[in-house]
Amino acid sequence: MTANTTTHTLLLAEGFSCPSCVNKIENRVGWFKGVEDVKVHFATARIEIDHDESRVSVDDLVTAVAKAGYTATPSAFSRRC
Repeated sequence: MTANTTTHTLLLAEGFSCPSCVNKIENRVGWFKGVEDVKVHFATARIEIDHDESRVSVDDLVTAVAKAGYTATPSAFSRRC
């Protein structure tokens, strides 16, 4: 039996100007192998990501958001599922 390495990471984002930003970020972050789910909440500027931490680090996710043109910082409320 293998241990579940899925982590639920919450990023707080800045720079959202329109709802189309959601798709841009979801596509960029979702591109990583190891990302199981990504949801961007436009109204609250939160990004929730379920990912395999052994394949995709939180720093990788923050960098992906930056490459999409936005700033993100990890929240203290990330957890292993």
